[in-house]
Amino acid sequence: MIIVWIVLALVVIAAVVGVVMYNGLIGLRNRVQEGWRQIDVELKRRHDLIPNLVETVKGYASHEQGTLESVMQARSAAMSGASTPTGAAQAEGELSQALGRLMAVTEAYPDLKANQNFLALQNELSSTEDRIASSRRYYNALVRELNTKVESVPSNLVAGIAKVQKADYFETPATEAVVPNVSFGGAGGGARGTGAPSVAPSTQPGAVGGPSTQPGGAPGALPQAQAPGAGAPDPTSDRTTPNG
Repeated sequence: MIIVWIVLALVVIAAVVGVVMYNGLIGLRNRVQEGWRQIDVELKRRHDLIPNLVETVKGYASHEQGTLESVMQARSAAMSGASTPTGAAQAEGELSQALGRLMAVTEAYPDLKANQNFLALQNELSSTEDRIASSRRYYNALVRELNTKVESVPSNLVAGIAKVQKADYFETPATEAVVPNVSFGGAGGGARGTGAPSVAPSTQPGAVGGPSTQPGGAPGALPQAQAPGAGAPDPTSDRTTPNG
């Protein structure tokens, strides 16, 4: 009789554990889907800003037709809607590269850089990139948690019963994660006096663990990282030699 009760207790415990795992997996899957919808909203906002940005640039640099067309073509490809986050990240990475080339071109047009509409669009795009990066980190963290549970024992058994599968990360290949990040003038602007764009690498919103893309380095955007030791005084050479 005692053995029967022990078996029944084990069955009840196993059932409770199974239900808890099942509910946890379903809830986590729903959170992953919600996280992707947040990314999709910000990507659509990004796509909506680009035509106005291109039209503004066209007013000052109409002969840069090849660059302008490449941005719009990349936008169309990104808007076509990839079936997986991996495919979407690939298309968004190409769009970010095209935007980087566009921003580099604008360095040669001081009047454009002073245009208030252009600056407002640049600020809005920069803010959107930050939100994409934030949503991406949240989504990828959820995907990592879900995939770990789907692959681990014993939750993988429950995942098979619940038909919960691994999710895709939203990331871009390393070869496409670096695009020009142009700094538009200022007291220390690299392009001032030379007419050449100041370009530094910037990580795409799809690259895991990286900061968001700042295509234009707009006012209010995050500052670019300085090289190690840059701007720091040398303690051995900064001393004042006493007179006499």
